[in-house]
Amino acid sequence: MTDWGQARIGENRRFVPDPNRRGVDADALIVGAGPAGLATAIALARRGRSPLVIERRSAPLDKACGEGIMPTGVRALAALGVDLAALPAAPFNGVRFVDGERAFEGRFATGAGLGVRRTTLSEALLAAAARAGVEVRLACELAAWEERGDSVLATTSQGDLRARVLIGADGLASEVRARAGLAAAGSPTRFGVRRHFRIAPWSEWVEVHWGDGAEAYVTPVARDEVGVALLWRGDGGSYSALLERFPALAARLANAQPITDARGAGPFWQRARRRFAGRVALVGDAAGYTDAVTGEGITLALHSAEALAEVIAAGAPLASYERAWRDLSRAHRAFAALLGLGVAHPRARRVAFAALAAAPGAFQALLRIAAGETAAERVRYSAPHLPERPLAT
Repeated sequence: MTDWGQARIGENRRFVPDPNRRGVDADALIVGAGPAGLATAIALARRGRSPLVIERRSAPLDKACGEGIMPTGVRALAALGVDLAALPAAPFNGVRFVDGERAFEGRFATGAGLGVRRTTLSEALLAAAARAGVEVRLACELAAWEERGDSVLATTSQGDLRARVLIGADGLASEVRARAGLAAAGSPTRFGVRRHFRIAPWSEWVEVHWGDGAEAYVTPVARDEVGVALLWRGDGGSYSALLERFPALAARLANAQPITDARGAGPFWQRARRRFAGRVALVGDAAGYTDAVTGEGITLALHSAEALAEVIAAGAPLASYERAWRDLSRAHRAFAALLGLGVAHPRARRVAFAALAAAPGAFQALLRIAAGETAAERVRYSAPHLPERPLAT
């Protein structure tokens, strides 16, 4: 049985290691300081555990993404101690699909989503992590690791570190996933590129503009700014050339000042055989990624982080996290598969969209299921009943 002690975490307080845990630097060494990694660290700290986060990049931490957070994700951020009122961000009330002259939307049932620049979100999570007493080492790269008995010894660019468990939160192209033998074969062929424009949001929605072979995500991220992420097969072309595939959107942005350079991401559809192996676990995009067309990556990462932290804090087998992850991601994966058909088969998509436009309640119901707002899909893993026992497969 592991004796975790009775340390408490509060404002500006650090975890006080229990003397029985000599020989380890942290309960969990988390590789990656994106939303998934920082959320896992904060959730662990709030349960009295000692996480340590390493990140190979230096601040500011950015990534090309749609930058929209679903209502359940907004509440998860608040629960982590993020000061939402202080964020320069913009609310949105649902999602609108636009395909040529046809448009229809669905409204969230449990509150607004939030559009926020990735750099702003990273700064807010880093601040929340500091308040929770989490140590974050930037410009610290993982070189190798090996499991030794009841711990993992990691070699980093800032020296050796030992932890009870190693967590890969290192994104789409996760090296932890690959080195742990958890990567599954696939043929990822989709990419994304994002840019911000100085223009007041013209809609209360996140807009998804559909074209043949490409989609455009428009997310309000401030009172005078929108982010526009373009998704496509990666078959060449500049950001401007891709934007021209959406004439109405391009015309609306014609006089808007671009305020960031184009930033790319991908390839998407990264698969993992499972979310753990031995004393290694995966969270966020590293745990497997479908396609950015769903717009739910950050929200799923936040909920998965909470589930992983609860399993580790309970001393439960990491197989428990695998089950929790599958429950949490079920609707997301189904929605991604459905939208993937629309990406691959434009003619069928137009028929389906015509039916959804004629019955807007149907799309709204689908959106609420995908966003985790229905009773059937509000799955929040809980493990307080699990006995304290060492992590195992």
